[in-house]
Amino acid sequence: MRINAFSDVCLRVVMLLCAAPESVTFTSRVVAAEVGTPYNHVSKALLRLRELGLVEAQRGRNGGVRISALGREVTVGALMRTLDSRTDLAACDSPNGPCPLISGCGLRGALRRAREAFYRELDDLVISSLPHGKPGGPVLIELGLVR
Repeated sequence: MRINAFSDVCLRVVMLLCAAPESVTFTSRVVAAEVGTPYNHVSKALLRLRELGLVEAQRGRNGGVRISALGREVTVGALMRTLDSRTDLAACDSPNGPCPLISGCGLRGALRRAREAFYRELDDLVISSLPHGKPGGPVLIELGLVR
């Protein structure tokens, strides 16, 4: 199964913020640079993550974003399920009309079950456990956030 680009950006952002000490905040431009994604994509991801309560944002001169307590506990499966806006994985409708096999086809249901099995497999994986090492350790050094 392939995740969409928006979910990928959101996962990267949450992982980056989880790797940082709780007191550290990042500007959205720094987050964009560190996750290797255009600023406008990261801004949209941060907005959605804030709506979900996974990140906290502070405006102003010393503002920035950081992971929230809920963000430290969220699982990959829960986040992916929340961000997935696709109703069907199969494109049963086309510009030429619906697929002629739609009434007797079991593909849609099978794909829906497979997607849920994919998410279930990720339900035990807490995102904050993914960046290995202690804060200030190899992950942040590699990202250039600490020396």
